Amino acid sequence: MTDLADRTAPPVAPPGGRVGESPPRPDGAAKVLGRFDFSSDLHADRELFGRTLRSPHPHARITHLDVSPALAVPGVACALTVADVPGELLFGLIQRDQPVLADGVVRYVGEPVAVVAADHPETARLALEAIVVTYEVVDPLVDAATAATAPPIHPDGNVVRTVTCRHGDPDATGDVVVEGSYAMGMQDQAFMGPESGLAVPDGEGGVDLHVATQFLHHDRDQVADCLGLPHAQVRLHLGGVGGAFGAREDVSLHVHACLMALRTGRPVRMSYLRDESFLGHVHRHPAVMHYRHHATQDGVLVKVEAEVLLDGGAYASSSPAVVANAARFAAGPYKVPNAVLRASVVRTNNPPCGAMRGFGAVQVCFGHESQMDKLAAALGIDPVELRLRNAMATGDVLPTGQVVTGTAPVAECIRAAVAHPLPPPALDDALARPGGAGRTADGTRVRRGIGYAVGFKNLMFSEGVDDSSTARVRLEGGVATVTCAAAEVGQGFVTIAAQIARTILGVDKVVLGPAETATIDSAGSSSASRQTWMSGGAVEQACLEVAEAVRAAVADRRGVPVDAVARTPDGLLVEGAWSATVADAADAETIERTATYRHAPTYPLDDDGQGDCDVSLVFAAHRAVVDVDLDLGLVRVVEVATGQDVGKVLHPLQLVGQVEGGILQGVGLAVMEEIVLDGGLVRNPSFTDYLIPTFLDAPDVRATFIEIPEPGAPFGAKGAGEPPTISSTPAVVAAIRAATGVDVTRVPVRPWDLVG
Repeated sequence: MTDLADRTAPPVAPPGGRVGESPPRPDGAAKVLGRFDFSSDLHADRELFGRTLRSPHPHARITHLDVSPALAVPGVACALTVADVPGELLFGLIQRDQPVLADGVVRYVGEPVAVVAADHPETARLALEAIVVTYEVVDPLVDAATAATAPPIHPDGNVVRTVTCRHGDPDATGDVVVEGSYAMGMQDQAFMGPESGLAVPDGEGGVDLHVATQFLHHDRDQVADCLGLPHAQVRLHLGGVGGAFGAREDVSLHVHACLMALRTGRPVRMSYLRDESFLGHVHRHPAVMHYRHHATQDGVLVKVEAEVLLDGGAYASSSPAVVANAARFAAGPYKVPNAVLRASVVRTNNPPCGAMRGFGAVQVCFGHESQMDKLAAALGIDPVELRLRNAMATGDVLPTGQVVTGTAPVAECIRAAVAHPLPPPALDDALARPGGAGRTADGTRVRRGIGYAVGFKNLMFSEGVDDSSTARVRLEGGVATVTCAAAEVGQGFVTIAAQIARTILGVDKVVLGPAETATIDSAGSSSASRQTWMSGGAVEQACLEVAEAVRAAVADRRGVPVDAVARTPDGLLVEGAWSATVADAADAETIERTATYRHAPTYPLDDDGQGDCDVSLVFAAHRAVVDVDLDLGLVRVVEVATGQDVGKVLHPLQLVGQVEGGILQGVGLAVMEEIVLDGGLVRNPSFTDYLIPTFLDAPDVRATFIEIPEPGAPFGAKGAGEPPTISSTPAVVAAIRAATGVDVTRVPVRPWDLVG
């Protein structure tokens, strides 16, 4: 463990590595050697340990709550309820609808009811057991299909938001019509590092919170409002993040730890156990979807109709934005002249759902790609050819009425995915068959299948959200210091930021300033595949301003007009026969610039779901190869090949890692990952029972990156973190259908779905 007082040296990016190269991560060696400080590794003198008492019921009224027995336990410093919250009682990512601690009612299993801080974790556990709570159990609402007409479980009602995109002629029909209903279970982000943080009171009424998060400034604002403090008195510092995938966009233990630190005047450390983590963060929305596709006899789409229902659980979280994505992207990355796409998200007494990699596009991609396969079969057209005939391109019109002005290499992605050679036939090796080391498969009863899928989604925030990022760059003594509040959650921004500085300034040494709220303005959330574009854009802009200042100084020193000094793309300043890197040309001068980057404006959707609401789109295609044991219903994903739109490759090795990890998350959703709910109770809150792919489950991945620079993006690069997950799931399911002939309509695919 590391004491806060020992964390003094800022990380230094390893020397070398400009845009297009693959320098090592500045935190890579420390992580491999077990020396990296995750937020759960931090501690401070006189620290207390915080724990949370959670509801055992999905829906109940609290008729009696007494924490005094907990306070009687030796070593307990405080025990707090909603009555101890000094500021706003509600928080929320988009809508503030969730109580800091239960206020007379609980709406899901795991809802926080009280918190305690004690001098030892075991003492804190005993204190939780001592708290007296009496519940009056209420019948829970757990079926999303009945939520819209059921009695409201929340003051804001059961329907969080409905978005309908009506485009073209709603009465248009095609020669061939196919229909289908599809469902997706609840997926967990399953990050390795559970929620953790350390709150340290400053002795003057304020507090510093070191926490694993995706959105420092937004967290700061919610925490300060709940504490009843000015925002400046609450300072958030990014702790080491052990994975995120969307689940750390929401506040979890943040307010609780700070409340107890301020009440006791001592640092409070909190770290969830694994079963608590399953209850303590949002999940991917379960979905039910009904589709109707119309096409001509030669396979040209005429109209797509979709009805999508998402289960948002007890509170809104990011559901209003997720449901908008589900509606906008429900027809897929195809030319669709007519569409009626309707998506709703409702509250239930199931665990809250919110952001997860793919953010609404994952659910509908399973629907629209299942439909494309069904349509191909009905028309007798090859499924790849059908997708190519309808592939979206620059200049086409989305179902929102927005014209695609950026790059849209959908056909290129499809062709790249299918161009990879197919893997060789399975060897006569029992370990390579479905079932693996269990040696259960009869080789004569294993069938291979191949499936295809294409997906897309938006980059950055949409629908008129004021989206920006700020970065500061200081050039001093040949060293560039880059400071940005972008949360590094494993996506590699710390590497990209240093590459941009080296490329523009011609420096070798780059120091990364701390990500915190006190010294730099917001960088926005590490979500929506936005940090490369947004914070990368801010770093690029600040570096260019530093370079221009050096260029002006050089012109002044050499007695020539500024225009006589040229700046090259590789960080050189040139005047006549003289040349030097920007860093060398700065000489002994210290130059610092702060820049705020904003993308082109977006606009809200109107009542018909029409409007220029997106900045840019990103695309990927996948081809999956699977082997299926026809007798046991076991599946082995042999290979996934992809063609992915990336704009420009900034860090080749890092990009491959993103694609491999994202595909594996899609594979998990396809064949094994699901939170099992029973009347609102989570039945598998552990990695013993919630299965995620291991190294032995990982398929071979073949990737081709489509490099067509995106106008307006820094270096032309698009975010790359989400597309690998979006269409890999339906590609695997399509391959399972091809192998078995079973019309699979739900993910994850379970063995009994295949053998009956």
